[in-house]
Formats: sequence, C-alpha cells, structure tokens
Amino acid sequence: MFEPGSAEPKYSIVVPFHNEEESAAELYTQLADMMNGRYQPVEFVFVDDHSTDRTPEILGRIADSDPRVRAIRLKRNYGQTAALAAGFDLAHGEIIIAMDGDLQHDPADIPAMLDAMEATGCDLVSGWRKKRVDNFLLRRLPSRTANWMMAKLSGVNIHDFGTTFKVYRREIIKEIALYGELHRFIPALASWNGAKVIEVPIRNIERPQGKSHYGISRTTRVFFDLITIRFLLRYMTRPLHFFGPAGLGGMFLGGTILIWLLFDKILHGSHLFLKHGPMLLLGMILVVFGVQLLAIGLLGELMTRTYFDAHRQPVYRVESTLGSSQFTNAHR
Repeated sequence: MFEPGSAEPKYSIVVPFHNEEESAAELYTQLADMMNGRYQPVEFVFVDDHSTDRTPEILGRIADSDPRVRAIRLKRNYGQTAALAAGFDLAHGEIIIAMDGDLQHDPADIPAMLDAMEATGCDLVSGWRKKRVDNFLLRRLPSRTANWMMAKLSGVNIHDFGTTFKVYRREIIKEIALYGELHRFIPALASWNGAKVIEVPIRNIERPQGKSHYGISRTTRVFFDLITIRFLLRYMTRPLHFFGPAGLGGMFLGGTILIWLLFDKILHGSHLFLKHGPMLLLGMILVVFGVQLLAIGLLGELMTRTYFDAHRQPVYRVESTLGSSQFTNAHR
C-alpha cells in the first residue's frame, strides 16, 4: 500500500512471472530505464505465479532495492489469467500496462502505445505482433486461425488477441472479472462493456532464454474459450434466448412425431413398438431434450436475476452525465 500523502502512481506496470529467473532482472532494468523521467510517477507490480526456480528471490531483491516495486507470490501455480488478475487488483495507476516476463515484449514499444491512447482517447491499446518470429506451422498458423475466429465471434476487429502486451485505463480493466484463461479475450470483454479498443504494431522478439510455456496443445483450450466468450458476450444476461430456440425446436419436432404416431395408432391400429419403435423413442427423447433445455434456460434467467439483484449491479455502463447539477436541483 502507498504511504499516506505519497503521490499515487499514474502508470502501473503489471508483469506475471513463472520460472523466469533468466529474464526477471533484465526486464526490470529495461522497464525502469524506459519509465524513468518521462513516465512518472510509476509503480511496478510483479506477480510470481508460484515459480519453482529462483524467480521469487530475484523479485524480492528487486522490491527491496526499489520502493516502486511490489512483488507478490501466489500460493500455487494458478496460471497467467489469475496472475494478471492479481496484478490488476493491486495496481493503483490511472494507466495500467501489462506484459509478459520472458523478454518477448520490448519495453521500447510502450511510448508508441501510450501515445496512441492519448491521441485517440481510447480505453485499451492492444499490441499486434505484426511480424512474428516463431514457427509457422506450430505457432503462427494456429494463432492466425484462432485470432480470426475470435474477431468474428467477438465482433472486435483486431489481429492479435493472444499477446499480453496491452495498455488499459484503470476503470476499464478493474470492471472485468478474469478467470480460467480469459486473459486473451480482454479486448472482447472490454468492448462489451463499452470500451474503445485500438491496435498498435509491436515487435515480436524471439525468446532469448528458457522455453515457451505454450504450444499447439493449447488450441483445444482456445476453442472452448471461444465458445465461452461467445456465450458471455451475447447471452450472459438472456440465457433463455440461447437455450430456448433449441428447446422449442426439440419439443416441436418430438411432439409432431408423437402426434403422428398417435393418429397412426387410432386410425390404423398399428402396433407402435413393433412398427415404429425407433420413431417413438426419437419423439420421446426430443420432447424430453426440449423440456430440459427450456428448464436450463429458465434456471439461467433466474441465476442472472439473482446475481444482479444481490450485487445491485446495473446491466449498463454510464460513460458520462450531462447537466447533473440541473437534474439534482430539479428533483430536490
């Protein structure tokens, strides 16, 4: 926490670390050199995601040598999203800069991102690794495919969702609840809250030491996250609109089959189990399936209502208030 009377930082730099003993000290040096002078006051929030190497010791020494640095260690390895969320919770700056701790992001790109934010008045500046240096088949091709799908499903037209290197206004990032692996979808979640998002090209530096924590195996997880984010963006406050059409369709189709079988039984005396056994089972299954989907949608509506009522949270965000003094006087 900051001392009473001390200046609140204008900039907060949030960096999650996991087994980055080779790069932690060098990254701090580069960041301090970049921020000293022009970008003040600044704080550094370093989050150790329960590293098993010397990373926590190195971060501890850095924090002891520089009062602007706060280093925390999580109780276990929660993952990058949770580490970023912890850093955002601790950050006090008006402008929050997030980046990886493995030296793949160049602090020299920070001025361009901050200048873009100031010039456009946007709420989030996302880095774009326009010229990537990693393997095409294992990294770039899956990444391009995933980014294309993210842009189409989220409606946010940017090229690079995956990079951690982003600049946020505090009020935007503080409103976003991060869990799972949703950090790559922050631009989409922020845009859903009304934020203006732009993209700035950044350098993509080949990891100088160690190895990447990510590979092609994460493609499946990204696909599941895409489904999650699509649901959150379009149906979070109206889940019945998601489950309802399929539920009604199943009930209608199943009901039609059962009615036809009933008429066949009445008019022709058919033995339904012998003549139409599979159709009878299909009709019953479709009706049950439809009822279950409608019930899930209704439960979702009730949970959504309970959440907003219990937390007293509106389903909207106010950008500004015009004529507030006249409004207040008129309603006294």
